[in-house]
Amino acid sequence: MVNAIIVGYGNIGKAVYEALEAAPDMHIAGVVLRDRTKTREKGVPAGVKIAEDVSELGAVDVAVLCVPSRSVPNEAVKYLSKGIRTVDSYDLHGEAMLDLYKNLDELSKKHNSVAVIGMGLDPGVDTLIRGIFETAAPKGISYTNFGPGMSMGHTTVVKSIEGVKNALSVTLPLGAGLHRRMVYVEILDGYDFSTICEKVKNDPYFIKDETHVIQTEDVSALQDMGHGMNIIRKGVSGKTDNQFFTFDMRVNNPAVTAQVMVAAARASMRLKPGCYTPLDIPVADMLYVGRDEMIKRLV
Repeated sequence: MVNAIIVGYGNIGKAVYEALEAAPDMHIAGVVLRDRTKTREKGVPAGVKIAEDVSELGAVDVAVLCVPSRSVPNEAVKYLSKGIRTVDSYDLHGEAMLDLYKNLDELSKKHNSVAVIGMGLDPGVDTLIRGIFETAAPKGISYTNFGPGMSMGHTTVVKSIEGVKNALSVTLPLGAGLHRRMVYVEILDGYDFSTICEKVKNDPYFIKDETHVIQTEDVSALQDMGHGMNIIRKGVSGKTDNQFFTFDMRVNNPAVTAQVMVAAARASMRLKPGCYTPLDIPVADMLYVGRDEMIKRLV
């Protein structure tokens, strides 16, 4: 049985709780909150141990980091330094992801632990599918189209802006991997909407996309956790052109992200010390099923 803790208890944390509770090989050792007095406000189920520090929770195998991406590097260091494995859904791409990988790989090996980064919808499921498509057609072009639906990472970023009471970022696919961001905000009294609007549009999460910021009185009336993803690749297998692959899904974003994170937590128990991305982990290590059954059913 794997002793797992949940760090943070927002939308992802709640979904991770459900995924852990449903997993036959996982035990929820507790939830870590910065302020345990907010337990009731956060909706942590009765009977679950609550702590402000992991040292209060006894033996822990893996920490599932359900915190904003910009908090992941510091949180991961905190747990890896104690020899506790970590799993996150870090969603900053490119150089930021590579830097995190290099830093946590060195730290994990130093403390004989494992870090699994970027496990969720994107990166995560998206990464795995694109990797499979490139395996079948190494030369070509891939497009990932997200939405329509709520982007959790983008929503969290807007909520962190001073003066924002509540927010929702909706992603609309324009095709060919391009997206429009529709951002709905409730603002606190005394704050200027135009200033908040500029901060949203100039944030690295939004600056590359067409972004519209709309002020609203009640964001909760607009919120829907559903999301979509369509991946297309047109490429070449060997010397054969015009190979076409497509993958389409419509999901509850937090539920899928949480399920992938829990699968990664399972895999972390089977991996050597170091840092791993979705592309580094054998699918077999993420599944709770015997090898014989796996081969018969999936191979």
